[in-house]
Amino acid sequence: MNEFTFATPILSVKDFAASMDYYVNKLGFEKKWDWGTPANFGCVERGDVTMFLFEGAQGQPGTCVAIGMTNIDELFEEYKRSGAIIIEPPANRPWGSREMLVGDPDGHCFRMGSESCEPVDESQFNRT
Repeated sequence: MNEFTFATPILSVKDFAASMDYYVNKLGFEKKWDWGTPANFGCVERGDVTMFLFEGAQGQPGTCVAIGMTNIDELFEEYKRSGAIIIEPPANRPWGSREMLVGDPDGHCFRMGSESCEPVDESQFNRT
């Protein structure tokens, strides 16, 4: 069977320039490239995570993407300082990860997390 080598989410955005600004200045991604005059399609990257932003095209508002990392609590502090949209703060989940939910201006959601061996935070656990 042929092996898959990567997946890149394509997120539909209403305003490409505003979304690119949010991903770079609030979420800490690096702009890799953009396309069009004015630009309406582009790529952001942070570590090994790459996403495409596409104004008024492929993708649907409200897409949810899971992103793994080494330290969710450090990222939470970074995002509090940057003014990112934090939907839920970090909490220990029943499936063995510590996760937070982060949003963007287009209603996309990022389930960001790292491993955890700590007890589940029942008081903060709202979603499955």
